[in-house]
Amino acid sequence: MAKISSFEDINAWQKARELNTEIYNLTNKNNSFSKDFGLRDQIRRCSISISSNIAEGFERETNKEFRRFLYIAKASAGEFRSQLYLASDLDYISTEEFNKLNLKVNDISKMKGGLIKYLNTTL
Repeated sequence: MAKISSFEDINAWQKARELNTEIYNLTNKNNSFSKDFGLRDQIRRCSISISSNIAEGFERETNKEFRRFLYIAKASAGEFRSQLYLASDLDYISTEEFNKLNLKVNDISKMKGGLIKYLNTTL
């Protein structure tokens, strides 16, 4: 694995950052979504939690702590997917938007899973 010198070098964090922007743009432009303050705020918090926990875990500077925060970020991705299903069920987002965001968050989870597996070999 290549040497990672900052959390900004982590592909999963980069993709999570993109997800944050996408979900903010989507929830701002969609009138139904923007008026549902509870769901709008919750899905935003879930998204932010993914990237934030990757960053915080990396900055802890121990592999054990980094792994723990990756698990938290992975759990936030699951919560995000659950909120995404609700947004789809309420017709706040199209099937195309759902599929795009669901694929992206699943890819991020797989990347985090790979990092966790690697970190397990170092503990």
